[in-house]
Amino acid sequence: MTTGVTCDGRMKDHLKTKIYRTVIRPVALYGTECWPATKEVECRLSVMETKMLRWTAGITRLDHILNDNIRKRFGVAAIQKKMQENRLRWFGHVLRAEDNTLAKSAYTLEVAGMRAKGRPRQRCIDTVHNYLKVVRLHPDMTRGRIKWRQRIHTADPATRRDKR
Repeated sequence: MTTGVTCDGRMKDHLKTKIYRTVIRPVALYGTECWPATKEVECRLSVMETKMLRWTAGITRLDHILNDNIRKRFGVAAIQKKMQENRLRWFGHVLRAEDNTLAKSAYTLEVAGMRAKGRPRQRCIDTVHNYLKVVRLHPDMTRGRIKWRQRIHTADPATRRDKR
């Protein structure tokens, strides 16, 4: 598996970073476009990411090194930001799709009946609308695909470093 490479002290950090970005993080984020992102889910993903990066670096919590410093060392953006990017990218695909596609019909689907008492459960679209508020975008902006992708993209610091 990847532990032989990521935990090897002789391997350079930039190689470990590339493995994390291309193998581990995509597996962790698989399908997140459709999950209702509760704080608990985001917290669990963040903890998973931090544990993996600390494990890869050979750093324990007793070393008192901040999580942000470890992310900077490996040149990795926070997993919540990448999850937000994935959701907004998928949302753009759905809004640009033809009206007869399955994704578009699921987006516009209205369920008949009454909701149960209490606070409504968080839906995927509620999470997307919260993200849109955070990044100050409007759903109509999805028509311009290139601009939309530029506005929602969260670059990993390592990608900038690797291009030099």
